[in-house]
Amino acid sequence: MTSSVLSSRGHRLAGRLVVGLTAGLAAVAALAAATWSLQPKESKLGFVGEQAGAQFEGGFDKFTADISFDPKNLAASRFDVKIDTASVNTQDGERDTTIKSADLFDVKRFPTAQYVADKFTDKGGNKYSATGKLTLRNVTKDVPIDFTFESKDGGAWLKGTAKIKRLDFGVGQGDWKDTSTVGNDVQVKFSLRLKGAS
Repeated sequence: MTSSVLSSRGHRLAGRLVVGLTAGLAAVAALAAATWSLQPKESKLGFVGEQAGAQFEGGFDKFTADISFDPKNLAASRFDVKIDTASVNTQDGERDTTIKSADLFDVKRFPTAQYVADKFTDKGGNKYSATGKLTLRNVTKDVPIDFTFESKDGGAWLKGTAKIKRLDFGVGQGDWKDTSTVGNDVQVKFSLRLKGAS
């Protein structure tokens, strides 16, 4: 077989590989969900707890959120939220110090909490639910969330709620395991302002 024939076949094979690779990359791109950039100044991540029979509200001043979400492509969507636990803020300095302590958040040992979700359900009317995993104090458990997603003019609002039990994550050691002083149920609320990737 002559070298020219081999060369010709080699060029054809290389051409097919290039076409196949290009098609594969296009398919992957088509499967990817839209990526959104968090706008921290307009976003809130908070919670409602109970202390001595009365509700109190708090939030986190520092958190990041990598959001890939497309209502038409839920299978490729994903949330990855990281929270600076030391940034907890309940507008009460003494309470914040207690929450950061070793018996509760233990921020020195566990400075970051994380929530990752990649399973979504369309409930109709811009309403969705997701099943994700929350890691807090090095304990990981499934936590479902309900949320709305509304996009307009290159931006979007992602707003929702979740419910957790603090003792499931070890948030409450020693005397703080007593739920008569601090309730076990905590409601999480979030309102994330997003901007479409340029």
